[in-house]
Order: sequence, then C-alpha cells, then structure tokens
Amino acid sequence: MGTTTDRRGVLHVVTDPRRRGSQAFAHDLDAALRGRGRASSVVALAGTGEMAIPVLGPGRLHPRTLRELRRRAAGVGLVIAHGSTTLDACGIALAGTGTPFVYVNIGDPRHWARDPLRRARVGLMLRRAVAIASVSPMGRDVLLRTYRLRPDRVRAIPNGRRPERFPPPEGDDRAKARAELGLPADALVLAVVGALAAEKRVALAIEAFALLEDGERDTASGAIAEPAATGAAERERPSYHLLVAGEGPERSSLEALAERRSPGRVAFTGNLADLGPVYRAADALVLSSTSEGVPGVLVEAGLSAVPAAATDVGFVRDVVVDGVTGALADVGPGPGDPRALVAAIRRVLAGRDAMGRAVRERCLERHAMDTVVDAWIALLDERSR
Repeated sequence: MGTTTDRRGVLHVVTDPRRRGSQAFAHDLDAALRGRGRASSVVALAGTGEMAIPVLGPGRLHPRTLRELRRRAAGVGLVIAHGSTTLDACGIALAGTGTPFVYVNIGDPRHWARDPLRRARVGLMLRRAVAIASVSPMGRDVLLRTYRLRPDRVRAIPNGRRPERFPPPEGDDRAKARAELGLPADALVLAVVGALAAEKRVALAIEAFALLEDGERDTASGAIAEPAATGAAERERPSYHLLVAGEGPERSSLEALAERRSPGRVAFTGNLADLGPVYRAADALVLSSTSEGVPGVLVEAGLSAVPAAATDVGFVRDVVVDGVTGALADVGPGPGDPRALVAAIRRVLAGRDAMGRAVRERCLERHAMDTVVDAWIALLDERSR
C-alpha cells in the first residue's frame, strides 16, 4: 500500500536536537505553522540534545539516516532544511523522489566559498533546492553573487522569534532574575549566550570583560588610565558581572581563563531551557563571534530590550545598528582585540536605555514570528507540489 502524501504538510529537518539557533527557529516555525492549521513536524538527522525531536539515524549522512529521511519525506508536500549539514542530507536523500525541499541559509555563505571544491559542491546542492530562504537581505545578495543562482529562487525571510517569550523586564523582574541566577541586584551585568565553541570566541568576551572590570584602559584612546581612587570614589565604582549561558567543548578552558582574569565575577550556567531570566538580568549582550548570520540571540535579547555590543561580522548589522540599537566592534581576525570590544561595551552601557527601546522596536517590526510566518506561508504555497 503506497504512502499518502499531504501536499500541504511540511517536514522540518535540523542537524541535531541541541538547543541552538537553527533548531530553535525550526521548532518555533513548526509550532507557528501548526497554529495556522498546517500539518508540520520536526526531525533531527542525528546526535543528542535537550530538545524533544525525533532522531533519524546514527550519523548526519549515514545511509540509514538518509533512508529514513527519504521515507519520512514521502508523506509530505515539502521539506525545509535548516542549516548547512541538512542541505547535503536533503540534496542526497530526496534526489529523484519528487519531494521538493527549501533550504534555510542561516550563516554567511562566504564561509563555504573559500575552497573551490567546496564552493562547487555547495552550489550543486543549492541548485537541487526548489527555493532558498536567507535570513538576511545581505545574505541573499551574497548567495546570488557567489553561486550564480536564479533570483526568483532566493528570497530573504528574517530570523524570527515569538515576542511573548522575551518580554522586557518590568517592576522587580530584573531583581528576581538576578536573584534566580545568583547575581547582585545592583551590578552591571553583561551576558554571553551561545555555544562555547571556537567560532563564538568567548575568550575574547572574557578578556574584554576583565579590562572593563579592572578599569585599566581608556578604550577610546588605548591609553592607560589612572588607578581608581580609594574611599568614596571606590565605593561608587560599579560592580561588573559576566553571565555566560551555553555549553560546549571550550567550557573548561574558559572557566579557567575567567577565574584567572576575573575571579568570582564570571558565572557559567550551562544550557538553559529558558533564556528569559538571562535577558531580564542583563544590561547588555556581548557577541564576540568570528562569523554569524543573523544570530537568534540578538533577536531574543532585542525583544527583551537588551542592546548588544557585537563584532561586526556576517549580517549582525540587520539587528545591531551602530550607535542606535547597539554598538559594533572591529576586533580583527584571530583572537581579536579586546580593547575594541570594550569600547563597544562602554558605548552600549552609556546608552542602554535608549538603545534598548530602539532594538526592541526594530525586532518587533522585523523579527516577530507572526510576520515571519506570513512570509513562510507565501513561500510554501508557491513552492509546494
């Protein structure tokens, strides 16, 4: 007996069940589509993680995984591939099936173009997709320019989040969040949210925090500042704390660095099911990555009225308008220059109230899930069989 295909049904494919940017977006989009009366489900290629998502097989491109993906895709009208690994999996597994797939490009496509062979392979897989959705208009331009794709097959649909999950703090919300996280109520709190992996360059954020906390450098000029005065001036000096929310292979080395550079001032939470308290507790977000698309953490923090000091990479500018909704830092390649990031942090802390209002307004206008889902439904209706 043949498989019955729901031509309006959607299957979302993510890399693994970890609670990271593309997985969180796929989960929210799935829920939003089901809320609009669409049949929708999410599967992960392989791996383990915190999210309750069915896993297809033992490896991302394992034959058993690809066979199961092919089987599951036979019952839907369209597959949405979230993230670069899923592009290869869907390009291979769905070949010859007649089930179309849409690829969601969340990162900077230039990352793939450094190696000619990889660029050619990625270009081939991109052409197998019936459509490509970039989370940024700048990303769409890069895809068209780098891979010579047809303009009608590539569109920009923003990264989205549900605003009701990330409200700005009111009343004593901030104090409660800080108490929950073990932070002083009157401190200046910076937050880093994301995987503790090399590309996130969290060590740079810790080094910048240490310079900020010590007050050793005038980061605007790079000159050595005078030592802090004692007495009343010392008592008025703000207490800084850094909150690091996430997990990853660099955690132990980062904890050692934090203890060496800012003992007792840096707290590591690991992965959290709910990041709301982190954003409510924070005065500013720090993003120190080497490469990004449009990070979901910027949108989440922005909806919470928390401005960011961020490295000027990828398509961060979609959320962080320098001097308006946050501050950008040109820290350079490699480990990066922490003084440039300190300067950005200082600018954000000085204007955090106005920047917080501006970034929330920007995120509500561009990244609210209802608006994003409208764009996705238009694409799905156009591209489904």
